[in-house]
Amino acid sequence: MKGNKDLITVLNSLLADELTVINQYMVHSEMCENWGYSKLHMAIRKQAMDEMHHAEWLIERIIFFEGAPTVSKLNPIKIGKTVSEIINNDNDDELETVHAYNEGIKLALEVKDQGSVDLLTKILKMEEDHVDWAEMQRAQIDQMGMENYLVNQTESPIK
Repeated sequence: MKGNKDLITVLNSLLADELTVINQYMVHSEMCENWGYSKLHMAIRKQAMDEMHHAEWLIERIIFFEGAPTVSKLNPIKIGKTVSEIINNDNDDELETVHAYNEGIKLALEVKDQGSVDLLTKILKMEEDHVDWAEMQRAQIDQMGMENYLVNQTESPIK
């Protein structure tokens, strides 16, 4: 089915956002694992997996519209050097992505493409959950201090 060219462009832009954060999250996840913060490792890894699903769904939609998914374009990747930077960088990207999905939904509504509205809304809700997660982490850091927060991100020693 031929799709709206402007919407295909937006879908490809969203795909670039998703492919970028997949890479960023995987690096951040492995850094946390290397530092011994296994709970944080698993939480960020799960978000990377969510983003992989988002990319897959966007690719499917672009192909459905007889478009060509652009998988070679990435945005700048912002690797944090500390847990605080990791959480802040990832949250900043998620906030930008939430805005981009809202704009994509507006366009899909304008071109009367309910299928794309539904898909983008589904992904948007997941992205908002990622923002909420980062905000909770920052609140915990503010309330208990970084050291106590990081202790909570480690597994108990094997007995």
